[in-house]
Amino acid sequence: MTATKFIVKTLATAATLLAMASAQAQMSPVGLWKTIDDKDGSAKAEIRITEKTGVVSGKIEKVYRTTFKPTDTCDMCKDERKGQLVLGLEIMRDLKKVEGQDVWEGGTILDSESGTIYKAKVTPIEGGSKLEMRGFVGFSFLGRTQTWVRIVEAK
Repeated sequence: MTATKFIVKTLATAATLLAMASAQAQMSPVGLWKTIDDKDGSAKAEIRITEKTGVVSGKIEKVYRTTFKPTDTCDMCKDERKGQLVLGLEIMRDLKKVEGQDVWEGGTILDSESGTIYKAKVTPIEGGSKLEMRGFVGFSFLGRTQTWVRIVEAK
């Protein structure tokens, strides 16, 4: 094998491995997401999802409502989040990865407009470019699902 063929083959292998690692990393809810209303299809907010020691949480970074003001607070919240600013508000808590699956559950999600807290289940879909957010009370089939869209951030 010539040096040129070796270099080309090595670069091709490295590119393939990098693409595989990138795709695997995207099958995670961690990142920035645009929430899409399941009723009217409008963009509602941007949520930053982070992971710390195996636990996933999410905070509001941006709100798309035209009537939104940076001083708006969660007046409808019923827990310690009542009165907190909507921007920066932690709306997702305590989700953990289901072993052997690309599913995170066991935590909650807050509807900051109604103050209602739902059990939550998130599943990355379409190669991690979208996220199914399922909020429910009691059993999963008694809830609603929103599909969120990953925001690709410039590095």
